[in-house]
Amino acid sequence: WPPPPAGAMNAAPFDAASFSIPANGVRRIRVIELVPGQIVTRSTTDEAPLRDSQLVAQPERDLIKLAVIERHRASGHIGLGFVRGLGVQRGALASTVAHDAHNLIVAGVTETDMALAASACVRMGGGFAVAADGAVLAQLPLPVAGLMSDRPLDEVVAAQDELLAACRALGSRLENPFVALSFLALTPIPELRLTDRG
Repeated sequence: WPPPPAGAMNAAPFDAASFSIPANGVRRIRVIELVPGQIVTRSTTDEAPLRDSQLVAQPERDLIKLAVIERHRASGHIGLGFVRGLGVQRGALASTVAHDAHNLIVAGVTETDMALAASACVRMGGGFAVAADGAVLAQLPLPVAGLMSDRPLDEVVAAQDELLAACRALGSRLENPFVALSFLALTPIPELRLTDRG
């Protein structure tokens, strides 16, 4: 096979602070709520906890952060929000498979682990990553446009099995949390989505 094309990842620099959400006097937030077994979502509201004037995740209530990072033109656009239904109790997961724009999408409990998982995707030239407690637990490179692998099938399957085991270790009970994650930026589908513009 020819080598994969270069430039699948062109995201502007980001760090843990990029995933901070200032409260600005507001605690009532909109939440994307997954509908089990569906790609549609519900638009709900909730009250987010505060820490140092920042809105933070509350995994014991299945309320975690969600971010979409523009990865094609290095615009620096990052959309931030909250999601419920992934079941993640710690750590973060990130993916460059995020229909239809296929930006870099990341969901997690802490900003540090979100940055770590998203950075792993950038380093791989695209793909899936799971991080927790300051370490990358599993990853699957997708260097062909950040969407496909150039490796043999058995290697891809083994890496995917490790990813799903890592997701279960974070608390998710979804069959494949990356499938659910991939649709959270697909704007034509009701009711609520997140893009790099918000």
